[in-house]
Amino acid sequence: MAGTVHVSVMPREVLELLAPRPGAVIVDGTLGGGGHAEAICAAIGSGGRLIGFDRDPAALERARASLAPFADRTTLVHANFTEVGAWSAAHGVGPLDGILLDLGLSSDQLADPARGFSFAADGPLDMRMDPSEPGPDAAELVNRAPPDQLETILRDLGEEPRARAVVRALCERRRRRPISTTAELAELIAGVLGRHGRIHPATRTFQGLRIAVNHELRGLGVALEFICAGRLLKPGGRAVLISFHSLEDRRVKQAFRAAALAGSLRLLTKKPLTPERDELRQNPRSRSAKLRAAEAVGASSIG
Repeated sequence: MAGTVHVSVMPREVLELLAPRPGAVIVDGTLGGGGHAEAICAAIGSGGRLIGFDRDPAALERARASLAPFADRTTLVHANFTEVGAWSAAHGVGPLDGILLDLGLSSDQLADPARGFSFAADGPLDMRMDPSEPGPDAAELVNRAPPDQLETILRDLGEEPRARAVVRALCERRRRRPISTTAELAELIAGVLGRHGRIHPATRTFQGLRIAVNHELRGLGVALEFICAGRLLKPGGRAVLISFHSLEDRRVKQAFRAAALAGSLRLLTKKPLTPERDELRQNPRSRSAKLRAAEAVGASSIG
């Protein structure tokens, strides 16, 4: 298997705010290539435990290779991060000292045309993070979903202001023949919206479809409920979340603020942190990242 090409976002800020100590039990709920996890493993020492979740089996295997030197302190789980609470309760783990969720796609996923996440190279219109999970892929949504459902996906999840025009063109095209590849979809959207500026006109549509296919906002809501209700972290335990678009960041901000008002969390970031200039130069894909962190207050219990 090819090595990972993913570069972890804001690694210094993640470590500073997560503050892993020797012997700590930390969950990385979005393991990806294992970049953040490597730094955490080094900090927690041989007496600590890093539990890494990822719903993408290919990502999990890449992480397994990169984390091999820390095999004595890692447990890798093929599962969605929404299952962290149930898994921890079932295995008698916790409460936790920390949890990290990096909600973005990895460069490895984007670079693989067969996954269908990107229009940079032609591939099947798939977008499933875990191909074994039930439910439609992006091609099924594009070619079979009712027009009003598609418009809702593009408008509400993709934040595409001209969602109706795009859906009208999609429906006209699919009546003649299915749209089966990323290049076909991107070309059709560019024909409707035109090309203006540096951002490809298909970006928002691809975002909306990916979020819908993988139920990303619903999953984030489940995780935030566990974190904010005091059911996951021990007192003083920390949650660090990195989001990459306004829909995610808004939910994290609102959930953290509500929990702070309720007294279950203490905010560690009043405003989201963003990558510094040097990181942006080295990793342009980090430009939309926003990091928020909070610390648990009071008693907690998993289950």
